[in-house]
Amino acid sequence: MDDVVLYIPQSYPFRSHRSCDLCQDIHPDSSKDWYRWISLIFGVYGGLAVLVTMGWTFMALVLSHCIILYSVALVKRKWLCLGAGLTTLASIKLEPYNSFQETLVTGSFDLQDILFYGGCGFSIMRCMSFALENCDKKDGSYTFCDLLKYNFYLPFFFFGPIMTFDRYHAQANNTQLTRKDREMWNITTKAVLHLGVILVVDVFFHYLYILTIPNDMKLVTKLSDWCLAGLAYSNLVYDWVKAAAMFGVINTVATLDHLDPPQPPKCLTMLYVFSETHFDRGINDWLCKYVYDYIGGDHNKIFKELLATFCTFAITTLWLGPCQLVYIWSFFNCFGLNFELWVAKLFSLPPFSTIEGIMGEAMSRRIRGVFNAANFWTIILYNILSLNSLEFAKLVGRRLIFKGFPLSTVSVLLVTYCGVQLVKERERQQALQDEAEVAKAVNGVKEKAE
Repeated sequence: MDDVVLYIPQSYPFRSHRSCDLCQDIHPDSSKDWYRWISLIFGVYGGLAVLVTMGWTFMALVLSHCIILYSVALVKRKWLCLGAGLTTLASIKLEPYNSFQETLVTGSFDLQDILFYGGCGFSIMRCMSFALENCDKKDGSYTFCDLLKYNFYLPFFFFGPIMTFDRYHAQANNTQLTRKDREMWNITTKAVLHLGVILVVDVFFHYLYILTIPNDMKLVTKLSDWCLAGLAYSNLVYDWVKAAAMFGVINTVATLDHLDPPQPPKCLTMLYVFSETHFDRGINDWLCKYVYDYIGGDHNKIFKELLATFCTFAITTLWLGPCQLVYIWSFFNCFGLNFELWVAKLFSLPPFSTIEGIMGEAMSRRIRGVFNAANFWTIILYNILSLNSLEFAKLVGRRLIFKGFPLSTVSVLLVTYCGVQLVKERERQQALQDEAEVAKAVNGVKEKAE
C-alpha cells in the first residue's frame, strides 16, 4: 500500500493538538468556513438576547422597522431611503407616535425606557446606513439576512456606537482573522482601565454633586467667577468621561470579536474647534458620511457649508428629540461651525494672508491660539445647554463675558490659551511622528522592491 501524503498548511492557526492537525489535513479550508458563520452567530445571539430582555413585542417593532427600510432600500434611491428612515426615526421621537409604540413594550424594569429608545433609535440609524450603502452596490442588493446580522450585533445594539454598514460588513465577513503582537495584552489593559474609570465616575456621581449643583440657582449665583467656570467645565468633562467609559467598554468587546469600532470621543480638554466637537464618534461618522460631507463636499464654499451644517443639525435635532433646549443647542453649534469657516475664509484673503506669510510658524500658531481659547469657551457655553439648563448657561455667560470683565475674562482666557498651546504642540509632535513612520514604511517597501 502506497504511503498517504497529507496536506499540512503552514498558516493554520491551531497547531497545538494532533486532532486539529488531522481535521485541517482533511479540510484545509475548514477554518475559513467557520469564520464565515461568525457574523451569523453574532446576529442570532444578539437577537435572542434582545428578545429575552425586551420581549417579543419590542422585537416585532424593531423587525417592522427593518422590513420597512429594507423594502425601501431595494428601490435604490438615496433620497427615498433617507426620507423613509427619518420618518421612521420621527415616529419614536415625536408625540403621539412614540407614546403609542412605547405602550407596545411590556415590562417595568428600571432601564426599560433607555433600552427602548436606545434600541429603536440606533436600529433605525443602522437600517438607514444599510439602505444608503445598498444604493451604492452596483451588482444586485444585500440580503435581508445581512441587515439582521448587522443590526442585531449585541454590543452595539442598545447604546451604539454606530458602525456604518460598509465597515461592519467588510470586517464581520473577513476570513483572515489574526491578532497583532501584544494585542490581547492591550485589550486586557484597556478593560482594566475602563473598570477603573467606571469606579471613578460612580464616586463622582455620588459624592461630588457635579450635576446637581447647577440646578440650585440660589447656590450658583453666590459662586465666584472662577468657581462657575470650573463648574461648567467639570460638567462637560464628567459627561465626556461617561461617554468614553461606555464606548470604551463596548469597543473592548467588539475588538475581541475582531472588529475595529469607532473610537471614544476626543478628550474635551483637547477640543478648540467646532468641527471636532462630538461625544459620540459613531453618530458623528454617520452624519459626516451621509449628510455633512455628501452635501458640503470639500467644505470650502460658504453656501454649501451652510446647507450641509443646517441639514446635519436638523437630523441631529431629530435624533436628540426636538424641544426648545435642543433647538437652541443646534442653532448655536450650527452657527459656531459656520463661523469658523467664515473666519478662515476672511483670514485667507489679503492683507491677512500676506501678513501671516511674513510671520513665522510659531507666531502664527500663537495668534491662532488666542482665537482657539475663545472658541474653547464658546464650545463649553453652547454644550452645557444640553447638560444643565438655559438659566445656568446664561448665568455663566454673563459672569464670564460681562460682569467678570476684564479681570475674570482675561485670566480665564489666559489659562485656556496656555492649555490650547500645549494641545497644539502635542498635535504638532504627533504629526511629525506620523510623517516619520509613513516615510519609514515607504522606504522599507522601496528597499524590498529593489
